[in-house]
Amino acid sequence: MPHIIPIKDLKNTSEISDMCHKTDEPIYITKNGYGDMVIMSMENYENVMRQLAIYGDIEISEKQLRNGQIKDARSALANMRTKYGI
Repeated sequence: MPHIIPIKDLKNTSEISDMCHKTDEPIYITKNGYGDMVIMSMENYENVMRQLAIYGDIEISEKQLRNGQIKDARSALANMRTKYGI
């Protein structure tokens, strides 16, 4: 379940920081009852950015496949593992 807090609660920086580190979910900040910002821990942010990069690479790969630009799967996976440290 997502955490949703009003912007006035951002004054409690230590509590917000603890909340960010205790969950893998982002924390949604509202202003005047409407969504305004999203915050998360650096670790979660870096994981999300890594996932987006991988999805981007998959999208490029699918386009290359459609265009007949094919690579050996073993070398392609080894390259991804090296690039993303997985």
